[in-house]
Amino acid sequence: MSAIVVVHGIGKQHSGANSLHVSLSAALLDGLNRAGVTEVKPDSIGVAFYGHLFRPPGPAPAKGELAYTHRDVTDPFEIELLIRWWAEAHRLEPNQVPPPSAKGTSKATTPQSVQRALYALSRSRFFARTADRFLIGILKQLRLYLTAPDVRERVQAELAAAVTADTRVIVGHSLGSIVSYEALCAHPDWPVHTFVTLGSPLGIPNLVFDRLRPEPRSGKGSWPGRVRAWTNLCDRHDVVALNKHLAPLFSDGEHVVRDLLIDNGWQAHAIEPHLTAAETGKAISEGLRKMP
Repeated sequence: MSAIVVVHGIGKQHSGANSLHVSLSAALLDGLNRAGVTEVKPDSIGVAFYGHLFRPPGPAPAKGELAYTHRDVTDPFEIELLIRWWAEAHRLEPNQVPPPSAKGTSKATTPQSVQRALYALSRSRFFARTADRFLIGILKQLRLYLTAPDVRERVQAELAAAVTADTRVIVGHSLGSIVSYEALCAHPDWPVHTFVTLGSPLGIPNLVFDRLRPEPRSGKGSWPGRVRAWTNLCDRHDVVALNKHLAPLFSDGEHVVRDLLIDNGWQAHAIEPHLTAAETGKAISEGLRKMP
C-alpha cells in the first residue's frame, strides 16, 4: 500500500499511472536520498493519475489535439490568467519580458493582444521552451477543472481511489496541488497528516483561490483535513505559482504553511526537479517519521 501518493499536474493526458510511477518515484527517492533517507522503496509510492480525463476520445482532429493558436484563447478565465502570467514574467525578468501594454490588458481583448501576450511569455526563462499550443493547453485544463463540475468530480474520484489506509503523505504538483487540497478538505477521515505542494497555483486570487471548495471565508482558505504539516515549495521563477507564499492565505491559529523557495534551474515548474530537491525530500521524510 502507498504511504506516499503523488498527484501530477497539467499536460499528462498522454501518460498513465504506471509510466508516471517510474519517473516520479525515482525522482522522489532521489529527493529522499538527498535528505538522508534511503530505506523507502518504490512500492510505497503511489501515483494518483487523472490525465486521461483530459484526453479526447478517438482519433485526433486534422489540426492536431493540442495545435492551439492564439485565436483559441477567447474564454475570459484563460485571457485573465494569461495576462497575469505575462505581468509576473515581466516582474521576474524585466529586461527580457516587456510589460503588459494597455492594449494587452484591455477587457475587450483581441486575438492580437493574446498573441502579444504569448510572444512576451516566449521571451521569459520560464516559457522559453514551451510551445504556444502547450501553454494554451495548460490554460484550458486549469479552467476545465475549476469551472466544469463533472470534470472536477471525476478528477477527485481518481485521487480518492489512490488513497489507502496506509497513506500518510500526499504530494501535489501544480493543478494536482489544487486537486489534493480539495480532496483533503472533503475527506477529513483520511489518515493523511502531511501535505506537500509543489509549484502550486492555489494562491491566485479570483481565478483559483476564490473558486476553491470549500469556499474561502474572509480571505482565508480552510485548513485541509487532518493535515498536521503542510510544506509549499516553488522556484522563484515559476510563473504558474503566481502567489509563492501560501501561509497568509491558509495558516490559522493552530497550523502554519511552511513556504520554501527552491532552485529548479530552467525547469522552474516541472515536477521532477521539485521532487529531487533535498527540501522536498526532507518535508516528505518528516511525514514518514510521524507514521505510527
